Amino acid sequence: MDNRMALRTNPAMRRRTLFGLLAISAGAALVGCSNATGNDSGTSALSICASFYPMYDFASKVAGDRATVTCLVPAGTEPHDWEPSTTDIRTITTCDMLVYNGAGMEHWVSDVAGGLSGDKPVLVCASDGLDLRELPESEADEGESGTDPHVWLSPRNAKRELQAIRDALGLLDPNGHETYDANYERWAAEFEKLDAEFTEGLANANLSSRNLVVSHEAFGYLCDAYGLTQVAIAGIDAEGEPNAQQMAEIAQFVRENNVKTIFSEELVSPKVAQAIASETGATVEELNPLEGLSDEELAAGEDYLSVMRKNLSAMREALA
Repeated sequence: MDNRMALRTNPAMRRRTLFGLLAISAGAALVGCSNATGNDSGTSALSICASFYPMYDFASKVAGDRATVTCLVPAGTEPHDWEPSTTDIRTITTCDMLVYNGAGMEHWVSDVAGGLSGDKPVLVCASDGLDLRELPESEADEGESGTDPHVWLSPRNAKRELQAIRDALGLLDPNGHETYDANYERWAAEFEKLDAEFTEGLANANLSSRNLVVSHEAFGYLCDAYGLTQVAIAGIDAEGEPNAQQMAEIAQFVRENNVKTIFSEELVSPKVAQAIASETGATVEELNPLEGLSDEELAAGEDYLSVMRKNLSAMREALA
């Protein structure tokens, strides 16, 4: 077993490794904190670390040009099992704010937070206050959160996360609160528009089926918001695989409910979805859980809003 696989399967080892990384970077962190840019004068940019793509996009939208935002998880990387390196931890300890989703998404945050000293960075859990979906006991990893972390896939929740970031930035940088408020109002209106598009596009009259068969249990909040039923091949772990009995049950559901499309996603292997599709005569299409965009998508100017609209189009076509 290599070290990375050991970290995935052994939480205690993962904690020891993260604390070791914190110790290694402690000296650099002390120097870095003294030189980190602040915004007390209102003239220098804040530095924000965002855990993975949605948090990066939301923080960038609210902060505008008053902050530099760094996305910790690289483009095209599946974030569920990502571990911060020594360099990543040094970056975290020298920034002004760490924005993360929470709800069990970033298993490493508590270990990193436990090794921090001083008042930087400010930790912002964007999902605080949201109603979280509880996972069945069989799907909750031992020692990990028993909640579904994919809150951002509901535009209504995404707007709440945007608001949480706005509030935290206003407290950290009072001189910029008017900018943060204005940016929030601008983008909140866009998120409300997106919500209305999903509500209209997924209305009962427009669809012949309301069953969304997906490779990874990421779309529960979205389905709950718009009256759909999520049927997931794998659980909350994007790289998990079902056993033979589970695959047979999904295939039976697809046949009995005349499901025409099974949704896979870009960052994980489509082989299980393809196997079930081959057995049942369904097709395989992509639905993006926005856990990370590719370099090509970023270069093309894609963001949360544009990708979610592509998701809506794909869902309408599959369910109509």
